[in-house]
Amino acid sequence: MALIVQKYGGTSVGTVERIQNVARRVKKYHDAGNQVVVVVSAMSGETNRLIGLAGEISANPVPRELDVLVTTGEQVTIALLAMALQELGCDARSYTGAQVRILTDNAHGKARINDIDDTRVRADLNAGRVVVVAGFQGVDENGNITTLGRGGSDTTAVAMAAALKADECQIFTDVDGVYTTDPRVEPKARKLDRITFEEMLEMASLGSKVLQIRSVEFAGKYNVPLRVLSSFEEGGEGTLITFEEDGVEAAKISGIAFNRDEAKLTIRGVPDKPGVAYNILGPIGDANVEVDMIVQNISNDGTTDFTFTVNRPEFGKAEQILRRTAETLGAREVIGDDRIAKISLVGVGMRSHAGIASQMFQALSQEGINIQMISTSEIKISVVVDEKYLELGVRALHDAFGLDEE
Repeated sequence: MALIVQKYGGTSVGTVERIQNVARRVKKYHDAGNQVVVVVSAMSGETNRLIGLAGEISANPVPRELDVLVTTGEQVTIALLAMALQELGCDARSYTGAQVRILTDNAHGKARINDIDDTRVRADLNAGRVVVVAGFQGVDENGNITTLGRGGSDTTAVAMAAALKADECQIFTDVDGVYTTDPRVEPKARKLDRITFEEMLEMASLGSKVLQIRSVEFAGKYNVPLRVLSSFEEGGEGTLITFEEDGVEAAKISGIAFNRDEAKLTIRGVPDKPGVAYNILGPIGDANVEVDMIVQNISNDGTTDFTFTVNRPEFGKAEQILRRTAETLGAREVIGDDRIAKISLVGVGMRSHAGIASQMFQALSQEGINIQMISTSEIKISVVVDEKYLELGVRALHDAFGLDEE
């Protein structure tokens, strides 16, 4: 008997028919002798609908009340799924985050989990019931309902798995696993049987939308084996996300991630003196704008050029701040470009294989793709290129590193 935590997202429970399909799938796992906890999101589109209603009442809803509102989406889903399981003759009980007592801090809209009381859930599992838990939500020490922010249901599932010391946490989504890259860009992309937490964390942070970063971090921290599976296809082993094993070392590259949501800013002719980087990026950070890649070049005339990338939706705000900074510092000019993209190679095999970067640069140069910026880590190499070359670059690198081969 295994203890399994399963998570189903909004599209998986988007209609009554799909909820019934989920119930049938869950019952199969339960009938096989497993203890099963199911974490679900709101039905697809429901959270946005609720936020829209709040927007009709107030341009700036009180965060506490917004959390009370949006968590009702998951409350609907857990009740319907529990009913669907009961109709199949499978005893089930639903719980909101507060009923489980998923204890969080009081940061409404982006709360973090501090503790989970697993007493009631364990009692139900031991009684032979399937436990259905609302994702994305918890409660603070004063009893206020909180939400966990983006990717919250994935985080709930992993946190429940950690608290229960589950054998596996299965994330059911609209894809059947983690691929070497997005199959919509490279049709020859191959599904990976397994990938390390480190690699998945890099892939998620670099633009892969399969799993949210927080859930991968949580799983790695508490050593929770994660498996990505399809909600809409029966069978298949999906992709297991686990710690590095000896056999992994043979693969140079596990995957290629990319992000179209990038913009670049350059401030030129800044007097080169101590503190220049802080003077440039300090106001950007104070405005809560996240900076990704950074390049600084020193000129012979005692000035420096400083380039950095930000998320494209924050490009306008960052550019305005940088232009004010340029006036203060006496810089020559500010140049912006919001038509760039980032392509990244990811693989723990980089630690033991030389020449990955040169092979990457050669493959891009053969396609006439100019590299504007480069960033590296122990298991990642990222480059910034013109957005129009994104798909060509991904396909070229996929071929160059033989990622379509088993």
